[in-house]
Amino acid sequence: MLVYISSFLGCKTVYKNPCTQKSIYDFELRTIDGKPFYVSELRGKVLVFVNVASKCAFTTQYAELQKFYEQYKEQGVVVLGFPANNFLWQEPGDNASIAQFCSTKYNVSFPMFEKISVKGSDCHPLYQFLTQKKHNGNLDCSIKWNFQKIIVDKTGKVLKSIAPSQSILDKKNIDFIKSLL
Repeated sequence: MLVYISSFLGCKTVYKNPCTQKSIYDFELRTIDGKPFYVSELRGKVLVFVNVASKCAFTTQYAELQKFYEQYKEQGVVVLGFPANNFLWQEPGDNASIAQFCSTKYNVSFPMFEKISVKGSDCHPLYQFLTQKKHNGNLDCSIKWNFQKIIVDKTGKVLKSIAPSQSILDKKNIDFIKSLL
């Protein structure tokens, strides 16, 4: 609560683990099953980062994200899902239960990662990078809710944020991503 009041008053957030990476490709992450994953393996692909939650009004977007991923993965687009419990505790599960939910309910095959924080003082360095121009060099955006999508081009440049309420399958979003291929 203090973090939100501080940000409202214009105070700067002091991060528990500040971002030190200079490129999106510098990040080493953990998959939802705990294995190391290097974003550098995705160099040359269009990346769609999404903070996800299983108990949100937008949770059905898992199906849209999966459909989108299946349609465009062969063209070099990768969806990356990051469970987060930042908004009204809508992702209370642990990594194993989240993986089970995504697999059985939505047949998710796009890469899923360990549960992280996407805002506040405990914000993961990846999301500090994705949302702050001082790190990514191009775009400032705040994570407003679950299922916000952030688009990164083939060169690693953070280009666009898509609101949680907007479907990845909206024509304007598809057209934008196609223009990056």
